[in-house]
Amino acid sequence: MNTLTLRCSALVLAMAAVGIAHASNKDDMDIARLNSSLDQLASDPALGSYAQAEQARARDAINQLAQARSRDRAHALYLAERRVDLARATAQLQDAQLKINQLDREHDQILLDGSRREADQARRELDRQRLQYQMAQEEAARQQAEGAEATAQAQAEALQAKKLAAAQAKAANAAKKQADLAAQAARAMRAQMQGDSSSSDDSSSKKDQGK
Repeated sequence: MNTLTLRCSALVLAMAAVGIAHASNKDDMDIARLNSSLDQLASDPALGSYAQAEQARARDAINQLAQARSRDRAHALYLAERRVDLARATAQLQDAQLKINQLDREHDQILLDGSRREADQARRELDRQRLQYQMAQEEAARQQAEGAEATAQAQAEALQAKKLAAAQAKAANAAKKQADLAAQAARAMRAQMQGDSSSSDDSSSKKDQGK
């Protein structure tokens, strides 16, 4: 009986040792798994720089899991896993927020560039309209000046023609007066010549009667 009892006791102790070793190995695997997940997050080129405080808390939770007693290990494991998950989720959230902010800035820049292009286009259109208005004003002023010059020239030509007509009328009047004077002189001369002829005839008659 003693030998059998000793064998049974040894078997129980061996099985307990195997169970303890298996549990220890499982705990070591959990710690290694959590450390590996946290290391991957820390070395991630896109996410590693985010959630530094959460990563530090997750690292502390893993260390507490490694130091936890058997009865507290399940709770410590749960907390460590949630800390690691929270660190990754926080890093992903911060990265998403950064990308959203960057997209917002790019969107604002696109809107700003669009507004600038529209403003530049409106400014160019305004300059074009101003230039057309200025050219129209200059053309109107040129036409007005040409019209005024033509009017002045027409007025000058009319005045010149009026002066010429007046001079011609004056010359015609003078010629008419000279013609009238010449006619009067011719009539007077004729009358005088007729008078002299009558006197000569009378003298001849008287002479004939005396004979």
